[in-house]
Amino acid sequence: MNKKVQVQHWGLIDYQEAWDRQEGIFADTLAQKVANRGRSAEEQLPTSNYLIFCEHPHVYTLGKSGHETNLLANDDFLKTIGATYHRINRGGDITYHGPGQLVGYPILDLDNFFTDIHRYMRLLEEAVIRTLADYGLVAGRIEGTGSERLTGVWLGEGVQAGGLATTGPARKICAMGVKASRWVTMHGFALNVNTDLSYFGHIVPCGITDKAVTSLSAELGRPVDMAQVAGALQRHLATLFEMELV
Repeated sequence: MNKKVQVQHWGLIDYQEAWDRQEGIFADTLAQKVANRGRSAEEQLPTSNYLIFCEHPHVYTLGKSGHETNLLANDDFLKTIGATYHRINRGGDITYHGPGQLVGYPILDLDNFFTDIHRYMRLLEEAVIRTLADYGLVAGRIEGTGSERLTGVWLGEGVQAGGLATTGPARKICAMGVKASRWVTMHGFALNVNTDLSYFGHIVPCGITDKAVTSLSAELGRPVDMAQVAGALQRHLATLFEMELV
């Protein structure tokens, strides 16, 4: 098992370029796993793990289980607001990415950690919850079974936050959507830090009609240093997954 994780910061990067780079790493990892099948335990080479942070120019992405009706704007309008649109191969519905939003792409071989996608998603959420707690925010999950469970990290009423009080209407601060094959993951999470929330007004975020979105800066009433947030997330992910960051 290889618990070393290479941390990469791609900065502000076009969504398609980042997706292509993810796909390349993902494919290489899968190829290594397939190659290892024909080798003895002594001959097998360890698979690599990556934790990638970036931001994207304005873009809307629709997951494979999503509905295009949740995009409330046509191509002409998207051009006027400088946004693009992609149908992609992660789970989930539609979301927005843009400057001021910290996007994380863990490309992990879960055979190096644990083979449980549910646990994987919950630990991603927990890392974000702990990061927000570093800034004095009480965040948590909206629990339920099946479609009633709302993946991601939330603040406000109805949020399960370890018994701590949450106030105000329910509002999402971090969206999540992943793809996995042979226990290798890609895509990940999008945490609103200094995000222009007006762009969410052109979609039904994650297909949820009755809940709002928020950001770290909106909650704190001030801009927040993106690098510091990324650093906090790295630390919490390393602890929860028992990673060795390199």
